Amino acid sequence: MLELEALQLSQSSAVESVMPADAATASRAQVRRLSEALIAHPRASKSLRQALGVAVRRDQVSVPVTLPVMGNAVQRLQLEHAKSPKVPQPAYRLRVYAYDPSLGARLKTLAINEATLDVRWEEDLQPGPIGEYIEVIDIDPASQCCYAPVDLNHPHILTRSGLSPSEASPQFHQQMTYAVAMKTIEHFEAALGRVALWAPREKTVDGERHNEYVQRLRIYPHALRAKNAYYSPERKALLLGYFTASGSNAGTSLPGGVVFTATSHDIVAHETTHALLDGLHRRFREATNPDVFAFHEAFADIVALFQHFTLPEALRHQIAETRGDLEKQNLLGQLAVQFGEATGRYGALRDYIGKVVKVKAGRDDESDGNGESDDAEPSDPAKPREKEIWVRQEPKRTDYESATEAHDRGAVLVAAVFDAFLQVYRRRTLDLVRLATAGTGILPKGAISADLVGRLAREASKVAGQFLSICIRALDYCPPVDLTFGEYLRALITADADLVPDDKYGYRTAFIEAFRNRGIYPWDVKHLSPGSLLWEPPPLPLQKANVRAVLNQMSIDWDMSVKREAAYKSSEKNAKIFWHWLMDPKQVSEEEIAALGLLRIDKPRPDKIGAWAGELRRIEIHSVRPARRVGPDGNIRSDLIVEITQSFRPSDRPDLRLRGGCTLLIDLATAEVRYMVRKRVQSPDRLASQLEQLKLARDAPGGLRSNYFASKPAAGEPFAVMHRVHG
Repeated sequence: MLELEALQLSQSSAVESVMPADAATASRAQVRRLSEALIAHPRASKSLRQALGVAVRRDQVSVPVTLPVMGNAVQRLQLEHAKSPKVPQPAYRLRVYAYDPSLGARLKTLAINEATLDVRWEEDLQPGPIGEYIEVIDIDPASQCCYAPVDLNHPHILTRSGLSPSEASPQFHQQMTYAVAMKTIEHFEAALGRVALWAPREKTVDGERHNEYVQRLRIYPHALRAKNAYYSPERKALLLGYFTASGSNAGTSLPGGVVFTATSHDIVAHETTHALLDGLHRRFREATNPDVFAFHEAFADIVALFQHFTLPEALRHQIAETRGDLEKQNLLGQLAVQFGEATGRYGALRDYIGKVVKVKAGRDDESDGNGESDDAEPSDPAKPREKEIWVRQEPKRTDYESATEAHDRGAVLVAAVFDAFLQVYRRRTLDLVRLATAGTGILPKGAISADLVGRLAREASKVAGQFLSICIRALDYCPPVDLTFGEYLRALITADADLVPDDKYGYRTAFIEAFRNRGIYPWDVKHLSPGSLLWEPPPLPLQKANVRAVLNQMSIDWDMSVKREAAYKSSEKNAKIFWHWLMDPKQVSEEEIAALGLLRIDKPRPDKIGAWAGELRRIEIHSVRPARRVGPDGNIRSDLIVEITQSFRPSDRPDLRLRGGCTLLIDLATAEVRYMVRKRVQSPDRLASQLEQLKLARDAPGGLRSNYFASKPAAGEPFAVMHRVHG
């Protein structure tokens, strides 16, 4: 039957064209072509196709290929790589709000409402998301419900760059908080050259204090029904709130609608920075002077601000809007726009370039839609009309001293850093503007060209990245306790000079000028030149041979590739080794200990500092961590950062801890202590100031933590108290 079917099919033109003239003398190739034509015929039966297919496969000639046996190990490795090429590690591409949902409510900014972040790939990322650094737990106590966790590895989500931005989707809120927090962590790790660690959990067992490794920071996207969001040091968690927008002047939000802080890029980055800073400097939670909490707030804002410049589309949009002049009103210098509007403010929660003022408006002065509002009824001609306008905020030498509240004083520091950035950006783009204007430096009216927008945006992004890196690196050059803004200025200058000796664009001078213009000065220097602000080595240098001996006992090779828990355990072990070395008089003399601002004792003892009697505690090694940085010239600098503290407990306030100490930067190559940042524990003036400040902090009321956790003293949740002020 198959022969009859084949004979019928051979009547077609396609088969007849390959039919051999003489079947008896047909070659194997001709027979194979005929079989293939019959198989391809649309009316061929399944049985005929199978029979002809077997014949074709049997007719094929296979030539076995034997790979040569290579005795050279390099050749065998190359062959293995050729057979199994390494696939580059991907990244999660996750969509987020570029700033917050308010941009999508205006046609002017609709195009930059969304952004896509490239987030580090995690092999074992679980629904939540739950990864190596972050654990998102979406429980809503106020509503007595919880939301299903998002699975970023689901094919339908993974192939679409994550879920689409939506205020109404709890799963998108989970995705956005995870993505923004992970990008913030990446910026810290890139600047410091090591893996990021969260502050350990402190436990007391049998009267002894122990630290417990914390792998993940928890994020609760819907933790509070309140106008607040904060980092909880006790719970090692970010508690993000949601609230009802103001009934009037709610900006783009629906009056009475719900606003989620989890959808604000700025708020999530700000709170994550609090947690990262706490992991580096736990003692910065203690309000020993007005600058400490203010610095926590300011530094979190600095990181959030400079992360604006990592979003290309939004950056180019704002460069085009301002025609390259970033000193004009723009989104890049503002934080939490939707939050600010929804709580009844004009514009953003904070604006570090300018401010809104009310001015009198004439009868014919019509609203221009740019923040103007009339306070008087238009039908009452007797009352003067007022409108709100934005003006550039000029610095004053009294800014620092006149700001006493933590946010207000922190805003002075942020304004100084951002102003330094603006000055450097302007200086680095002068040549671009001259090229675009045939040397005049004056841009013509109208929109600037797309090419100029692109070049200015690239320069702004580069400078912002450098400033962010400098600000983060400076954390390793700060004292371990009782930080002031003037000391942070010295840390900035030293951190930058350490890596970039040739300051041809004047970064350090810009920092100094911006701080000086706002009345921020270091108290222990005689000049404000960059060279005078560098930290110095100990007045009595530690013996290099002895320092080398203790370095050889430590494990200090952990970097970006090490497991984070192993890095934590290594740091704890190194701290014990360094403590025993420091307590040995044969290794470190009494004079050398005194030069560090410390007093070596083997157990707590009664002591008196100035007019205060109390108990002096033993020296503690607060932190030991490596720092590896690569300069623009390609040189690698490796240091060991050692933070040493000592505390004093006044007899009349035994619950207080008045701390001193120092930070040492030790060159791993030469075993030289290059810098010492000292805060003497036996300083009567400083302790008097600390007592007054700690008394004020102790008397502060409780925070918003009671909405989520059982009530405890407010000292455990300082950020809830601070953020409530602006809620």
